Amino acid sequence: MADLGFIGLGRMGSHMASHLLRGGHTLAVYARRREAAEPIVAAGAIGCASPADVARRSDVIFTMVTDTAAVDAVALGRNGIAETARPGSILVDHSTISPAGSRRIAEALKGQGVSMLDAPVSGGWWAAESASLSIMVGGDDEVFNRCRPLLELMGKTITHVGGPGAGQIAKACNQICIVVTQLGVAEAVLLAERSGIDFDRVQRALMGGFAGSRVLEVQGPKMAARQFEGQVESRLHHKDALIALEAARALGLRLPAAALAAELLTTLQERGGATLDSAAIVQTLEQRQSN
Repeated sequence: MADLGFIGLGRMGSHMASHLLRGGHTLAVYARRREAAEPIVAAGAIGCASPADVARRSDVIFTMVTDTAAVDAVALGRNGIAETARPGSILVDHSTISPAGSRRIAEALKGQGVSMLDAPVSGGWWAAESASLSIMVGGDDEVFNRCRPLLELMGKTITHVGGPGAGQIAKACNQICIVVTQLGVAEAVLLAERSGIDFDRVQRALMGGFAGSRVLEVQGPKMAARQFEGQVESRLHHKDALIALEAARALGLRLPAAALAAELLTTLQERGGATLDSAAIVQTLEQRQSN
């Protein structure tokens, strides 16, 4: 048994925290909305009033929050982890944030004797629920090896990518592949429809060949049916695409396909589509045809 903490009990985090609790560990939890913590507290977790309270009780603290600013506040802000974390404790951040921001936070915690792994995840809430996430990890080898048994309670594919920030770079690569492929699927949907061909049949043909992908399988039918109730809200893919482009610019790289996908996602946000599934990018692309 270990004394664990989990901060951020949204759609993903609530499932991930539950797997840790079911693994037999003591688990202290914090969520901004108290009602979000109620189910797992009822299952045996310890409810806490702040991130600092979680850190005070924990040897390993997991975070799953929205963005770089949120991790900054939880880790280094008032009533944050850094105020009460035990020397030798570990922060495992599962959020998708800026690689540079992740390295900065890790360096600040290191000065207080706290190690950090950046460990963003892929697979969606359904993979969080089934403990089959892909977890890409950056940080020290020895710290990773200590945490691996805990990560295996939540994920199926656990990969140590490299040093601090490497996990976030891997997640940026992951998101580039998703948003660019998503745009390609949207273009394929429009071409099939304008040609008078049933996209369902086109999709079945494509899935049997080199174009087959998880994005085509899941997003294609949503685009064809124009059903955009959120599985992965577009605001999240938009945020992640901008993180990838920011990381690329810092290295002097231009990513034209990712930039175009990000541009369309930006337009979708501006038109009120933040909470729509990111498959709604097809609607934005369709609207551009008449301009």
